[in-house]
Amino acid sequence: MRFFRTEPLLLLIGDLVVFYIALWLTLVVRDMALPGVDRWMDHAVPFTLLFGISVLIYFIVGLYDRHTSYLRSRLPVLVAYGQIATVVVAALFFLSTPYFGITPKTILFIFLAISSVLVVFWRLVLTRFLGVRQRQNALVFGSGEEMEELVRELNNNDRYGLSVTHRFEPSAVEVSEQLEKQLLDFIHRKNISTIIIDTRDSAMARVTPVFYDLLFIHPDLVILDALTLYENIFRRIPISMLEHAWFIEHTTLQTRPLYDLYHRIFDIVMSIPLGVLTLILFPFVALAIKLEDKGPLFSFQRRIGRDGLPIDLVKFRTMTLANDDGAWDSVKNEVTRVGAVLRKTRIDELPQLWNVLKGGYSLIGPRPEFAEAVAMYRKEIPYYHARHLITPGLSGWAQLNHDKHPHHGVDIMETRRKLSYDLYYLKHRSFWLDVEIGLKTIKTLVSAVGK
Repeated sequence: MRFFRTEPLLLLIGDLVVFYIALWLTLVVRDMALPGVDRWMDHAVPFTLLFGISVLIYFIVGLYDRHTSYLRSRLPVLVAYGQIATVVVAALFFLSTPYFGITPKTILFIFLAISSVLVVFWRLVLTRFLGVRQRQNALVFGSGEEMEELVRELNNNDRYGLSVTHRFEPSAVEVSEQLEKQLLDFIHRKNISTIIIDTRDSAMARVTPVFYDLLFIHPDLVILDALTLYENIFRRIPISMLEHAWFIEHTTLQTRPLYDLYHRIFDIVMSIPLGVLTLILFPFVALAIKLEDKGPLFSFQRRIGRDGLPIDLVKFRTMTLANDDGAWDSVKNEVTRVGAVLRKTRIDELPQLWNVLKGGYSLIGPRPEFAEAVAMYRKEIPYYHARHLITPGLSGWAQLNHDKHPHHGVDIMETRRKLSYDLYYLKHRSFWLDVEIGLKTIKTLVSAVGK
């Protein structure tokens, strides 16, 4: 599975190769001759800057995400988004940058046509064979919904090179002196090359020593931890596979003073210019809210933040009642027409920059919930309180990757899934993950899909 760690780099290199091939072909078509060195260099330099911008656009739209089955189903749309944005940026780039001494109107048109064809062929056809090898049979020991999801992904996506042919429930395995021999016979008969085990399943404790011995008896056998594999593929933490030791390893024993300092500086530096934008928009937002129903401008909401302490957030009002105090079932409260627009564009969130500047709230982090919802989730969802170990934020890994969480109400199943992304951020939070979240938040804002 090392391939998936380098997959984004391979995709990046492939994109750049495609871009330069497209530029070379463009010059051939334009001049009806092979380009000389001077002709090539005159265009390679400015177009290299454009290629860098294109790569950034591809990253924002999600073309460097893991190629799971879900992403593969969305690739045509993502490639279209990437190419449309590249066309717009390219036109603006060359029209506003006469510094390079070229005005490639015809060349730009030809390049965009050729590059679009090559990018579509590369991304939709050739990448299917990237890293693919002959599929090998895999045996799974594990149970639960998330293990089933992992098995489906492995079987439906040939990029992993694995096919789960057999699966056993750990609790159904009878431990005996013959178990090791029985497993070896089964592995040879079924041509098994990989075994995936849920090491955190209590029933596996009886069987784990047998797998340890198998490593020495069958040195070519690959044994993978299901939790690690699931995390690497889906970039979230499977809650059903967790135990208390996981949190001790990844939270209480981890101190990140430099990261925490950077995180706070980043919040302050970014909140100031965004705050200026808020002040510019304020008169227009206030006028729209007042014209619709003459109600209050702001909504003040008490949520649960870091260490389980309450924080009071301020937002532009988007509902008929400024505050329902979490009484979703007993109080009729609907989104206004202006509020729908504010939510769609995330403008309603801008006053929360004041919370960010004060502290206790961040630009990036888990989304804080109402106290009533938190009380219920803590009872129904294992390890839910772990998300309160870090500062909540306006945008985050869960908000970007899971859009079905309830905004007003309680949903155990969807919130449990959302928690799996929060726990991934809790474990992997870093400068680079924050950059990824920030860039993808821009995509959400630009495409106006935020809710």
